[in-house]
Amino acid sequence: MTEPADAAGRRRPGRHTVSQELMNKAVASSMKSDVPQFEVGDTVNVSVRIVEGDKERIQVFTGVVIGRRGSGIQETFTVRRIVNKQGVERIFPLHSPKVADIDVVRSGKTRRAKLYYLRDRVGKATRLREIRAERKSAPVVPESPPEEPIDEPAEETAPAETQAEAPSAEESKE
Repeated sequence: MTEPADAAGRRRPGRHTVSQELMNKAVASSMKSDVPQFEVGDTVNVSVRIVEGDKERIQVFTGVVIGRRGSGIQETFTVRRIVNKQGVERIFPLHSPKVADIDVVRSGKTRRAKLYYLRDRVGKATRLREIRAERKSAPVVPESPPEEPIDEPAEETAPAETQAEAPSAEESKE
């Protein structure tokens, strides 16, 4: 199916482009705006809303992000953790209302986009090297050179001392 063309041979916007625009507007309204920055290799706490009957509670799933895929509303990420010596992986839609919050616990250094090789590793072999961010609580201020040379203030104080000494000398004469 090709779209009809006008006299100049250009495609006219048909119902497909209009429906695509409507779809983009609908998708934009349901996307989250406060998604945190996290990458593959990061250890995250994913807070998941769980509905049991008429009650709703939040359960935290902690693990290493082993992959991200998709884009836009369809973006998902996979988190892996070990429970009772058994590997458990969950795939979460990034913009799902079931995902209440994502907290980055630590950042891991990786050189791969997918960490599926962690499935074959056991125990301490599954650890990733940590990337430590600079602390923002104590900013480093570069030392600036003094504005006035050290010799000048000594010269300024010297005449003041002689002036101070002169009245005391006159007082001693009286």
